[in-house]
Amino acid sequence: MSATITPVDAPQPVPAPASRKSRLVLRPAAAVLSGVLLYLSFPPRPLWWLVLPGFALLGWVLHGRRLRAGFGLGLLAGLGFMLPLLHWTGEEVGPVPWLALAAAEALFIGFGCLGIAAVSRLSWWPVWAAAVWALDEAVRARMPFGGFPWGKIAFGQADGVFLPLAAVGGTPLLSFAVVLCGFGLCEAVRQFLARRGTGQVSRTAVTAAAVSVVVPVASAFAALPLVDDSAEDGTATVAAIQGNVPRLGLDFNAQRRAVLDNHVNRTEQLARDVKAGKVPQPDLVLWPENSSDLDPYRNADARILIDRAVRAIGAPTVIGAVLEPESDTAKLRNTLIEWDPRRGPVDTYDKRHIQPFGEYMPMRSVARVFSSDVDRVRRDFGPGEKVGVFDLAGTRVGLVTCYEAAFDDAVRDTVTHGGQLIAVPSNNATFGRSEMTYQQLAMSRVRAVEHSRSVVVPVTSGVSAIIRPDGEVVEQTKLFTPDALVDEVPLRSSQTPATRMGALPEGVLVLIAAAGLGLVALRAVRQRRSR
Repeated sequence: MSATITPVDAPQPVPAPASRKSRLVLRPAAAVLSGVLLYLSFPPRPLWWLVLPGFALLGWVLHGRRLRAGFGLGLLAGLGFMLPLLHWTGEEVGPVPWLALAAAEALFIGFGCLGIAAVSRLSWWPVWAAAVWALDEAVRARMPFGGFPWGKIAFGQADGVFLPLAAVGGTPLLSFAVVLCGFGLCEAVRQFLARRGTGQVSRTAVTAAAVSVVVPVASAFAALPLVDDSAEDGTATVAAIQGNVPRLGLDFNAQRRAVLDNHVNRTEQLARDVKAGKVPQPDLVLWPENSSDLDPYRNADARILIDRAVRAIGAPTVIGAVLEPESDTAKLRNTLIEWDPRRGPVDTYDKRHIQPFGEYMPMRSVARVFSSDVDRVRRDFGPGEKVGVFDLAGTRVGLVTCYEAAFDDAVRDTVTHGGQLIAVPSNNATFGRSEMTYQQLAMSRVRAVEHSRSVVVPVTSGVSAIIRPDGEVVEQTKLFTPDALVDEVPLRSSQTPATRMGALPEGVLVLIAAAGLGLVALRAVRQRRSR
């Protein structure tokens, strides 16, 4: 039988009803499976493409569902995604904080999927649905407590074909394109099955499916010229120091002097290797976050050790330190210090996006009900205000401290303020040998392409890495081993469309989502009035 094309408003074929028992089990199980597929698409696994069947399956689960069902199924998908993705958050503090965080993030996804179920009845629903997902990610990145962008779909695409789109519209556009392609595959399968079943398909639906699949892929290939690792402003030889920590877990902070000693020793070893001609002399050196939890402004021993190491290597060095104001009521600062080999400390950058329940404790009395570990944070950190860009021997280095790599504005600001390369000093020791450090490394790879900058990631315990502007990792350490990476990296000053446009692409996607949800609401009002 030859297929016929029907108008978009023609009634769609209704599949034969399944048994009540299978309906009760099949869609919830598929929802959980879709979330698991999203998780499996994230590092350290190179299975980025699993995100496409994950969203295709999620689209099937949500298409045509009522709002309450959409929320419940979305919650299940969110749990299937977030529970394994965030397992590292309970590495040292037990399962309760992990389960609470995963459930909270899954709730956001549940509300997002409620919106997806609502717009799934519209023509061109894959576009509306992908925009709603982008809206959901935008909300999760901002609230509560400043947001938690972990699990943004873009961060699982460091090895994917869609990655060049990060240079066009940042992580919001990259996420949107991936989700759109997945939902487009869902609609393509739906129309294929409709054709096999009845011989009739919707012309608009077929077009929407084709566009939703083809345009993201074609756009990614069209954006390839934006991925450029040429040295516009010459090169700089950069060293990243990984001193390692005395032991895994939260208690590594109790041995602050040992952590400092490790980084001093590894820097002095690098200086000896330079003198012996084993490695080139670095133009600048980067230590990790928390490499000196002893405040060098108040602790003379720490200052002497750091100064000795920096003088030995003979290059300006960024030191990650915890600064303790003299007043007990003043908040701590997670600070990066520019340390000159002749003049000592000359500039500082205070981390702006500080981690709730890690660096400060909101609702302390409530949090204590769930875990006594909240009292490990005896004194809260406070956020900085200024953008961090250090001039290190003529190279302008944008500074993004650890957790900040997940936030679009924190990274973008360093480039718009003149950063020629990006440094992401980090401390992942409290998360052991979990997947966390690989998830964070993938973020830095995406940021490299997004802003066309080399990214250097020194980590106390690993994985430290040096990343080219095209997202390629050229050097990488192992976990929990002292090491030093030295490499000549390209410096760049041009800005990608993503950098220049800033939050505009995300704003446009939010408006598209709002328009789709508005159409659904308007249709519902009209239906009520017509009754």
